[in-house]
Amino acid sequence: MSSVAEKLAKKSTRSKPTKQVRLKLVYIDFWSSVKLSFLVAICLAVVTIVATFLIFTVLNQTGLFDKANALYTDIAGSSADLKDFLSIGNVMGFAVVVAVLNTVVITALGAIFAVLYNLSVKITGGLLVGFTNN
Repeated sequence: MSSVAEKLAKKSTRSKPTKQVRLKLVYIDFWSSVKLSFLVAICLAVVTIVATFLIFTVLNQTGLFDKANALYTDIAGSSADLKDFLSIGNVMGFAVVVAVLNTVVITALGAIFAVLYNLSVKITGGLLVGFTNN
């Protein structure tokens, strides 16, 4: 008599036949698309703000802004000061505005994509996708 463990070992060593399925994507839910594009946009906004802060900090520590300010005062005159314009507050404020605008635009593009895809399915029949159980 063989034990249960031996039967399970035999069963697990057998290779399962690969089953392939071909499905058509014929509809994208509008609200799912909006939610997903909003989450992607929020992630990109966070990346934009953090990257702006890091790049500003590195450029400020290397003295690049001091050299650019010296060049700017030589060209524009002694009354001009680039450091007033390129402060951390102004730069980060601009980064936040860009991040918010990108969030709105990316979310709207996700919604527009869903509507356009759903309209184009009526003409094209949808996107054929293959899946396997490997």
